[in-house]
Amino acid sequence: MSDKTVKILAIESSCDETAAAVVADGREVMSNIISSQIDIHTLYGGVVPEIASRKHMENINPVVEQALKEANVRLDDIDAIGVTYGPGLVGALLVGVSCAKGISLATGKPLIGVHHIKGHISAVYIENKQLKPPFVCLVASGGHTHLVIVHDYGKYEVIGRTRDDAAGEAFDKVARAIGLGYPGGPKIDKAAKTGNPHAIEFPRASIEGSPYDFSFSGLKSAVLNYINTCKMKGEEVVTEDVAASFQQSVVDVLVSRAVKAAKETGYLKLALAGGVASNSALREAMKEECEKNGIEIYYPSPIYCTDNAAMIGVAAYYDYVSGVRSGMDLNAVPGLKLT
Repeated sequence: MSDKTVKILAIESSCDETAAAVVADGREVMSNIISSQIDIHTLYGGVVPEIASRKHMENINPVVEQALKEANVRLDDIDAIGVTYGPGLVGALLVGVSCAKGISLATGKPLIGVHHIKGHISAVYIENKQLKPPFVCLVASGGHTHLVIVHDYGKYEVIGRTRDDAAGEAFDKVARAIGLGYPGGPKIDKAAKTGNPHAIEFPRASIEGSPYDFSFSGLKSAVLNYINTCKMKGEEVVTEDVAASFQQSVVDVLVSRAVKAAKETGYLKLALAGGVASNSALREAMKEECEKNGIEIYYPSPIYCTDNAAMIGVAAYYDYVSGVRSGMDLNAVPGLKLT
């Protein structure tokens, strides 16, 4: 590669955020525009795929234009276009993929399809310039909970995953059950600050023979059973205590598995990524355990934990410099696996 700065225009539309960014050399974010649909989906208690797709169609061109403008670049200055092609909501993904393909076709710039989870992992590089593979990464979001060994840029090994609900999904479902509404993660985090995390002893599931795997459906059921039992007995449900106790159970499981993985693999660098990585209790507990065990901990700012295009630009950069290219047959793959 020459000394020329490589600029990637990145597009992300896998769920309910329409996002575009310009990233230079895989580490410098020149712009990061996010148009959120939270207010609309809050009315329905969660993301409605058809509405998300329609809003992406309305927002995508203005968001891309704004990202270029804020970065003070034109399409001619861009070296490649990176776009999330999975996993996610198929209609939402198609909007981003179609836009990226259109730009690639019109400009002749290379197209790079990016795995959404690889994007979340790559977000850690943005503010941690010194971080280089190999390391272990815990990816916890609304749709995924993975423990991944990052052997090199673009080379990943999944050593643990959820068997049922993702951590973020459990947050959303429990938040709805205790009347906090959508989005569940930030609302439970806030309510838990004034609650007692030891008020209710909720389960911490482990899976025999798979020490790095996760399961949160039993925990979710335990919370629902607790609420129903209280109602039947006419006892008060203290929302803050339920939120804090539930959150403590999730945090304990995530921290113990991640630290175990870092110690047993011998990679004493651990990164957090994904929407749940912005949870304050998780960050605090993970930092404390890592310090006790001599493990270096890395995580992105909250803006780079939730869905954004800057992380897609970082992942696309490392694919670009290693020669990865996508064709015009690139399609949305809603159930795309991380290999």
